[in-house]
Amino acid sequence: MTESINNYFTACTRNLTPASAGHAACVMYAPVSLDPDVSRMCASVLSPAELIRAECFVSPFDKAGFEQRRAFRRFCAATATGSLRSLSRLDFEEAEKGLPHLSTAPGIQFSFSSCCLGFLGAWSSTHGVGVDLEDPSRNLQAEELAHHYFSEAEALTIKKADKPERQQVFFRFWSLKEAALKSIGEGLPYGLDAFEFDLSPRLRVVHAPPDHGGAGQFNAHVIEGTGGCAALVIRNLAR
Repeated sequence: MTESINNYFTACTRNLTPASAGHAACVMYAPVSLDPDVSRMCASVLSPAELIRAECFVSPFDKAGFEQRRAFRRFCAATATGSLRSLSRLDFEEAEKGLPHLSTAPGIQFSFSSCCLGFLGAWSSTHGVGVDLEDPSRNLQAEELAHHYFSEAEALTIKKADKPERQQVFFRFWSLKEAALKSIGEGLPYGLDAFEFDLSPRLRVVHAPPDHGGAGQFNAHVIEGTGGCAALVIRNLAR
């Protein structure tokens, strides 16, 4: 079954690593499949604990997404490490704050994200790394949320955007912030305001936590080709 899953993901997965980040990280993307046979195949390499979690999903789509997502993580692990082991044996552990890691490859940092569109995975053996993938079609109050959770400059950028583009700009910031938090091993509770970004005239990190080296230690990249808003943030580990 490992060979079948490897063949499936090899055929549908795309390398979306931004050219300017190729020296530091690798980013892979796979779309969600609506084929139930794909989900059953992916479920065959999940652990007993993961299979129990999969059964807790009420929506068949959510259950299938979980099964595919976890199989994709294993595919990324095999690709990153060059492992020929069965995918079922490439099981990620999660640190206290949710950062996934392989005990068999402690020198590689991984980051994963997903939405209804697909699955995003990234890894690096030289830098901290974080990715995030968002569905920009989600309906929310972009200006209000930005006012509460983003910097004043970021909120103003969203407010000034043309109304049809406002959601897109919001999710661009959101994906960058989540990716940045993952690059330091943190999640949303750490605070979306821990990082600040400027989108124009070029994407740059304006502010980052001083205890992680400040803005100069981070590089942010937009990931194209997912159909959503996706971002990669890499952190220089040399302090």
